[in-house]
Amino acid sequence: MAESRGRWRWLLLAGAALAVWAMARGGHGGAPDAAPRPSTASSAAPDAAPSATPGGGATTPRSDGVYDPADCAAAVRKYAAAAGVQPRLLMAILYNESYKPHDPGLERAWQRYKPDAAFGVANMHRAAFDEVKRGRDFAGRKWEELPDDRDLAVEAAAWYLHDLNRRLPAQRPAGHTRDELLALGYNAGAGNMLAFARGIPPGAQAQSYLDRLHENWAQADRAVAR
Repeated sequence: MAESRGRWRWLLLAGAALAVWAMARGGHGGAPDAAPRPSTASSAAPDAAPSATPGGGATTPRSDGVYDPADCAAAVRKYAAAAGVQPRLLMAILYNESYKPHDPGLERAWQRYKPDAAFGVANMHRAAFDEVKRGRDFAGRKWEELPDDRDLAVEAAAWYLHDLNRRLPAQRPAGHTRDELLALGYNAGAGNMLAFARGIPPGAQAQSYLDRLHENWAQADRAVAR
């Protein structure tokens, strides 16, 4: 889920994924849902109207494939409040995870090329989604729905951060703020988060994720303040 593969991987492999996507769509100009969908996927059409305004409403993928994490601001505020996490943190994570295209057809094409790929705007892996949904309002939803339902992706990410937060010790060495540790946990997993909380320094990949988080604070603040 939050294991960022880095922008370079997408630059190297995007061509292959795009080729698979084009074949699945039956050529450019074909209907966005030409590729077969899992039977568990949402019935909402992927070429639905562009994202709702920040005032509310479902955040659906845009028909032109353009993705801006700020489009999810209403969902971020709603689900961050429900899960008891900072909306700025959740939004900054969406910016961190926007390094790859978040078009539903392209995500599914990439998943066929790389079966362990993550889904949705929050880049969540199947096992993480199946774990975090237990006992929650979205327990009946499926991981395969994430590319088409950005609100569901944001909701799952918010509650995953909530669960990580419950695992953090109250007393820990100075070094990282709670939100920094939660972001590191989102990227590197709970076990590594707890190691960082004990004072072990992050490795290069985790530190890069943290650096990007800091770079995204300002635009995350602006987005959730809309």
